[in-house]
Amino acid sequence: MAPQTQKQWTVQGTGSFDALKLNESAKVAEVGDNDVLVKFKGASLNYRDLIIAKGGYPFAQKDGVVPASDGAGVVEAVGKKVHRFKAGDKVVTLFNQGHIFGSIDHHSIETGTGGVIDGALQQYGVYNEDGLVPLPSNLNFLEGATLTCAGLTAWNALYGLKPLMPGEYVLTQGTGGVSIFAVQFAKAAGAKVIATTSSAAKADKLKSLGADHVINYKEDSNWGETAKKLTGGRGVQHVVEVGGPSTMAQSLKAIAFDGIISIIGFIGGGKSEHNPTFLDCLVNICIVRGVYVGSRQQMEDMNRAIVANDIKPVVDEKVFTLEQTKEAYQYMWDQKHFGKLAISIE
Repeated sequence: MAPQTQKQWTVQGTGSFDALKLNESAKVAEVGDNDVLVKFKGASLNYRDLIIAKGGYPFAQKDGVVPASDGAGVVEAVGKKVHRFKAGDKVVTLFNQGHIFGSIDHHSIETGTGGVIDGALQQYGVYNEDGLVPLPSNLNFLEGATLTCAGLTAWNALYGLKPLMPGEYVLTQGTGGVSIFAVQFAKAAGAKVIATTSSAAKADKLKSLGADHVINYKEDSNWGETAKKLTGGRGVQHVVEVGGPSTMAQSLKAIAFDGIISIIGFIGGGKSEHNPTFLDCLVNICIVRGVYVGSRQQMEDMNRAIVANDIKPVVDEKVFTLEQTKEAYQYMWDQKHFGKLAISIE
């Protein structure tokens, strides 16, 4: 039997990380007929979590939500109508709890874990059985807790519209979670990777993960054209665009005809002096799409690929405890991490 109270973080208001509040005697939610009670073992942070607390998140959220979409743990108990899981199973949360398959719709876009539905920064969480997937058998809890948002977003970028093919080129930006996953998935598929980063040390790490070419964007401001030259002038077939307006102009310079630029986020800020227009899509004969994570069906496909290729998520060497959550937010905000930033939950 799970305890009736637990340690739990919530986001009370917005504006700074001081909005994060720890309650050491929060109530454990009741388990309904179709629900699963998860004892969390690990969670990981995304840029989304930071801007929810800061007040800059453009999608649905509620005040007082338990943050963090990404969590992994053990099934503690199940409702009497649950058939997908049993006590003792190892599971990972789904980002949009209502997005089971196909395209996202107006309902499922408002079921984001850690935004509208309580997330993983607590010791116990209750979810409908449809909102969980099995933990890949080759991963531990901290590794599995990185898949929900960053892993699935990268997978959707490469496979959601026009599947990546062996021998094609993928351009990634930086060393955040989505970009690192994109490097790993692309290499597992037999594709070639051109990665951008800001330091020689990070470049070495990207090369160790299999990146074929690494461009330091601080030394080469015209990295989009450089990337295109590396493909023999044809351009890259996929760009995993995480920077936003500040990097889009270069992404357009790198893209191949009929290539896809998947817009993931805007870590470079929401404004730029050189904002591209829709006409740039015509001039470059390419597709620009927004990606909002992915469905459970896509996550299950991704997890099969992770097991088949023994892909190990890259987790930052510094792991925080649940009590250190606020420090973890600041550490990530200061961009001290490489790959995914994990939080261990006891």
